[in-house]
Amino acid sequence: MSNKKILVVGELNIDLILNDIHGFPEIGAEKLAENMDFTLGSSSAILASNISALGISTSFCGLLGEDNFGEYILKELQNKNVDPRFVSLSKKHKTGITVVMNYDQDRANVTFCGAMNELTINHIPWKNITEFDHLHFSSYFLQPGMQPNIVNLFKKAKEAGLSTSLDLQVDPDNNWDFDYKNCLPFVDIFLPNENELLKLSGKNNLEDAIQVIKNYSNTLALKLGDKGGRVVTDSEDILIKPYLNKAYKDAIGAGDSFNAGFLKKFLEGATLKECLDFANLTGSLNTTAAGGTGAFGDAKEIEIKIQEIKNNKL
Repeated sequence: MSNKKILVVGELNIDLILNDIHGFPEIGAEKLAENMDFTLGSSSAILASNISALGISTSFCGLLGEDNFGEYILKELQNKNVDPRFVSLSKKHKTGITVVMNYDQDRANVTFCGAMNELTINHIPWKNITEFDHLHFSSYFLQPGMQPNIVNLFKKAKEAGLSTSLDLQVDPDNNWDFDYKNCLPFVDIFLPNENELLKLSGKNNLEDAIQVIKNYSNTLALKLGDKGGRVVTDSEDILIKPYLNKAYKDAIGAGDSFNAGFLKKFLEGATLKECLDFANLTGSLNTTAAGGTGAFGDAKEIEIKIQEIKNNKL
């Protein structure tokens, strides 16, 4: 494992994934799915699991219900070598779950948030914060308990000497009410995808959106799907094409795996170009197995698969 340590703060839930579905859901009708997977879900947990598999010492701060789903998630985090000692349990709230309906390279999700609604800045292990080199936060819009103090979260982490990163994810209400002007100056790496950046900026094209956000961000690491990835700072603008593979299963968690690859290299002191290139590789690797963590086994297996993707053999 690396001597660098990351604290991931965010939501925790189960993913129930349905594949090969016979048509789209209809009120009053029943559709059949040919395949089903039951896995550890959530943007935060997928990133934590995969960056741990990539060799970064990882701890998690979140909130679960005191129930069977919560017990399953804790075991899965431990199986992924993620330290769960800062995960709290609630007797009042149920663990969240997302039902994922896959259709080719797109999907429809329905999420019950449960305990993730109740996570607040007071759950952060501030007494232990200097144990870590980096703090990452995901899924702002799914965690109303964190929203009033989002600026303070990153400000306090920076004051404690940590580097920071943020992945907003989708706003289910489509309001995109996020104080990016005051928050992003305290975020070292901002990790949206193209659609999220357009929504947040209120612009209709990518270049205009980048110009709006660039005024407040430090490093913008942008996920562009089948167009690859792009990093924009005051002094650099780097675009790298994606790594395609022949073993595509689904894209669940591909963005989170992009994040994991980028942050691994960032914590190891790599250049932004190296960070972006490796992020494209880990995003591609993610799509070779069902769910967000299935492609990230032991370190040797990951290394072999990444090399095969680079050589266009996988």
